[in-house]
Amino acid sequence: MGLQIGELISRKEITFEELKGKVVAVDAYNAIYQFLSSVRQPDGTPLMDSKRRITSHLSGLFYRNVALLSEGIKLVYVFDGEYNVLKNRTHEIRQEAKIVSADKYEKAKEEEDVEGMGKYARGFVKLEKWMVEESKALLEAMGIAVVQAPGEGEMQAAHLVKTGEAYAVASQDYDALVVGGKKLIQNLTLARKRKTVSGYVEIRPEVIEYEKVLNELGIDADRFICLAILVGTDFNPGGIRGIGPKKALALVKQRKYPVEIFREVEHQLEFNWQDVFEIFKKPNVHDFKVIFPKLNEDRVISILVGEHDFSEERVVKNLDKLHQLKRQSAQQKLF
Repeated sequence: MGLQIGELISRKEITFEELKGKVVAVDAYNAIYQFLSSVRQPDGTPLMDSKRRITSHLSGLFYRNVALLSEGIKLVYVFDGEYNVLKNRTHEIRQEAKIVSADKYEKAKEEEDVEGMGKYARGFVKLEKWMVEESKALLEAMGIAVVQAPGEGEMQAAHLVKTGEAYAVASQDYDALVVGGKKLIQNLTLARKRKTVSGYVEIRPEVIEYEKVLNELGIDADRFICLAILVGTDFNPGGIRGIGPKKALALVKQRKYPVEIFREVEHQLEFNWQDVFEIFKKPNVHDFKVIFPKLNEDRVISILVGEHDFSEERVVKNLDKLHQLKRQSAQQKLF
């Protein structure tokens, strides 16, 4: 679902050279869901090992992150923690959508519509607890830092940026921006095309800067939170009926304080705006010191090859890239 304010936000392309040596905090669930959805066979079947356990997430995490690490980017994956009850309606909506997609998939399967199967299979992806745990194990074995957030992972990632532990948050959503994450990077991938419903589109990494967004929109931090609530967040899906991004922006620019803004729409409110405002104003986050584990080649091979039947030749070949990067880093420290 996510926060639909993209049309209001300015961004600029960023090169991987500009990210070299910098720490990027990745919204783990956001990334893993992407891999579970996209790393599939043409008919929508996810990658699986010989025991028919899904491995799409492991494949995405390993090969994508090897590519990013090879570019000199330091990665920390931030995982969601405690579930906020205000997201109940969002989860209900998502579950309803999954049921619809599953029904359409079964119909396409009956009709032997491979394209339809591939399309609808992506709509009922489920992230299991065991997937989360083995994802953490693989990431740490690869030398990637893992942070367990007390609450929303994306908000914790933003806090890492605010406290100087990371340079930017990597996510396709905007929550990290709304809570004041200084920089948000979208499309953090070496791929140049992404498949959408209407076909393939060109993509490149883009950076969004929090202060620049506020200045261009002509609002402060509190009014930015109000704008998000008016449009609709995961904590109040749908926002205020009839109010889109542009109308919401006009409204928050007319009034200075949140109380005044929501007084204008109080007859339309179907939720407690103060509760949602508090989540973004005072997110449930902790101070963390990011510690990067050492690359454990044997553990990576054990997880991917030993447990899940990945090609040992291909895994070792990619691990060699990380070893080469490590050697180059050590040589640079000598000069």
